[in-house]
Amino acid sequence: MTKPLIIGHRGAAGTHPENTLSSFAAAITSGVPMVECDVHVCKSNQLVVIHDDSVDRTTNGTGPIANLTLSALQQLDAGNGERIPTLDELLQLINHRCSINIELKGVNTALPVAQKITQYIQTHGWSLDQFLVSSFDHPQLRAIKKILPDVNIGVLFSNELPVEPTTYARSMRAYSINPDKKSVTEELVSTAHQAGLKVFTYTVNEPTDYDRVTGCRVDGIFTDFPERYLVQ
Repeated sequence: MTKPLIIGHRGAAGTHPENTLSSFAAAITSGVPMVECDVHVCKSNQLVVIHDDSVDRTTNGTGPIANLTLSALQQLDAGNGERIPTLDELLQLINHRCSINIELKGVNTALPVAQKITQYIQTHGWSLDQFLVSSFDHPQLRAIKKILPDVNIGVLFSNELPVEPTTYARSMRAYSINPDKKSVTEELVSTAHQAGLKVFTYTVNEPTDYDRVTGCRVDGIFTDFPERYLVQ
């Protein structure tokens, strides 16, 4: 059986502060072929790597990302003395050592992410196939597809799937469907594959879940513990 692609979820978030450079560095060192990050646009219009729309849960600060400048954000402790990185800092850290899944979290992230991808392709030697853009905000995915028609997008679904998720994803010209692990079935994966779609599921941390979704022949897993599955 073919092993799934191991994707470092927010880096190596099981062992390091999530979405920090130390977390991504650990995932890259472990040998992941792809890392996943979340992005918002802050008050001073930079793309910052953080999951929530506020800093309350993951830092020692408070307040919405949209109300804080990059300077203010980078004064916060994001865990173990780490700072909230910019997307630029993360891309420079990766430096072609793996691919990246950028999840659009904040509103109006499609355009600046498309611009950043274009910049790194044109001036830093990246290729379009090194990027996967995903989101639960499907209008944002449609928006980035209009700007970069050939970019690979992954349609994120929560526990409740639409009636025909693969038909829906195909209508968006998606590369993958990204369902919660609880939604993964052999039928879903088979239908997606017949439609030419990959299936990347989240967040697979326990060996029992890994064995089950792998048995369903998923193409990739998002995990907080990439080193756990890269050595299998």
